[in-house]
Amino acid sequence: MESKTLRMSTLFLRTLREDPADADVASAKLLQRAGYIRKAAPGIWTWLPLGLKVLNKIEAVIREEMDGIGAQEVHFPALLPREPYEATHRWEEYGENLFRLKDRHQADYLLAPTHEEMFTLLVKDMYSSYKDLPVTLYQIQTKYRDEFRPRAGLIRGREFVMKDAYSFTIDEEGMRKAYMDERSAYERIFQRLDLKYVPVFAMSGPMGGSASEEFLAPMAIGEDTFALAPSGKAWNVEALTTPEVPAVDCSATPAASKQPTPDAATVEAMVRRADADHPRTDGRSWAASDILKNVVIAVCHPEDEEHGEPWRELIVVGIPGDREVDMKRLEAQFAPAELEEATEDDLKAHPELVRGYIGPMALGPQARGGRKADGASDTGEALRYFLDAHVARGSAWFTGADEQGVDWYDLVYGRDFEADGTVEAVEVRHGDMSPDGSGPLSFERGVEIGQVFQLGLKYSKALDLKVLDSNGKAVPVWMGCYGIGVSRVLACIAETHHDEAGLAWPSIVAPAQVHVVATGKDEQAFDGAERLVKELEERGIEVIYDDRRKVSPGVKFKDAELIGVPQIAVVGRDYVNDGTIEIRGRDGSDKVTVPADQAAATLADRL
Repeated sequence: MESKTLRMSTLFLRTLREDPADADVASAKLLQRAGYIRKAAPGIWTWLPLGLKVLNKIEAVIREEMDGIGAQEVHFPALLPREPYEATHRWEEYGENLFRLKDRHQADYLLAPTHEEMFTLLVKDMYSSYKDLPVTLYQIQTKYRDEFRPRAGLIRGREFVMKDAYSFTIDEEGMRKAYMDERSAYERIFQRLDLKYVPVFAMSGPMGGSASEEFLAPMAIGEDTFALAPSGKAWNVEALTTPEVPAVDCSATPAASKQPTPDAATVEAMVRRADADHPRTDGRSWAASDILKNVVIAVCHPEDEEHGEPWRELIVVGIPGDREVDMKRLEAQFAPAELEEATEDDLKAHPELVRGYIGPMALGPQARGGRKADGASDTGEALRYFLDAHVARGSAWFTGADEQGVDWYDLVYGRDFEADGTVEAVEVRHGDMSPDGSGPLSFERGVEIGQVFQLGLKYSKALDLKVLDSNGKAVPVWMGCYGIGVSRVLACIAETHHDEAGLAWPSIVAPAQVHVVATGKDEQAFDGAERLVKELEERGIEVIYDDRRKVSPGVKFKDAELIGVPQIAVVGRDYVNDGTIEIRGRDGSDKVTVPADQAAATLADRL
């Protein structure tokens, strides 16, 4: 049988002693230094032999768990026609993240970021009866997204490897069962990979559907912030909901009045001016939390049936003055639209928006005639006005009066003004109450490594996927969607399994289980190393063998630590002198010296 041992003398590998200049996280530095990947372009990586071995082992674990729940593997092309994505509106909704291209006949194509449409059409093409269902299909395949700013090596790239699976069932109950089966498989996958994870409630976003959870790997470099409740439940910050704020009794609140507040266009200046010119009657000082701050936001809508092309809408969001808008949280509620701060030109186009003195009375229902008040304009075209969920009905506010140098005092939500809706608009912070009411929230950062969705009927209706039910009636199929970022998982394992010397892979994904190092110039050491390698091969143990003749022991040891194989066996001076081999864990633990004839068995036991 041909040897599968990786010999350093012939292995396609060059290790680096210095970190690459543009590597911004530990995994990107070490995967390049240790010879697992090489950068081809921003966000695009070449896989080298060691990197492919680790990637393939992660894929093998995923396949075992997918096959274990009855899922069947398929493989779609990455280059896809425009039409299916146009039917689901995602040709437009994906915006600039989608790689679009034309062939020589000027037909539109894309490089797939996900494959919902293709899975749906495949089942539509092949299945027509409820008797064919349920079925779950999956693939492990390269995906493409035109990230504006690729970062963190493999964690946020423009080309990446992903496992995506889709379940097809005759009813909602079947979809939920498939969802739970897949969710459980994810937990087993991450446990086997020795990767810490937290399931968090998430927004469905452009994917749509009724429910979604993300699996986040907790780490400081993560782009996602998730909130933990005392109950143990967790939420992505974008999916966090504010418990309903009890209404306030406003019967004793004085009538709203306008007061001059010159040179008070910021929250801080408003507080100072109010304390100086309009002291409170209850004896305390004014605070930022007494102010209703109104923020102008541009909503960039994708093309739709009503407008026919992308369109831009200004809205105004009212938030407590001691909070800031969280654009990602707010944007999640307007998906698939994207949000950005209003520009100078936006404000000039709406003279009712007086910078520094924007208030609710020129906005929303009251400005359209639904509620009249002094200063309101019945334009019929007033901007939509939304209030953050922390604003209680009946609460009184100090806020802009839509006139330069003038503010409202005691303006009451529900008595003096209304809103077009309530939104989750502000940054959440430590101490905010958890959605389940179990206590104050705490926050951590994490990297998304997987997500599961209950898609429902969105894609089956858009693409007309129906089967005949037991009564012979054509009904839409219920779908679920389940993704794992395979190459991102590899990076996260590297990010959480390393030390100052290099990588330290879990045995299940390491490119080999034992790194045999032959040191010195004595041929006897190399003969002893060859015998050990052969014995390990006979036991089915994968080996990297450093058989380089003209490389110093120090360099060999540094490379072994950098590459990160779980066990290191040194065959050198001790072997020549007294027939022993030194064995140690990659982290330097459990160092032992054993007779050469016991080395293979000792290593097998340690593994």
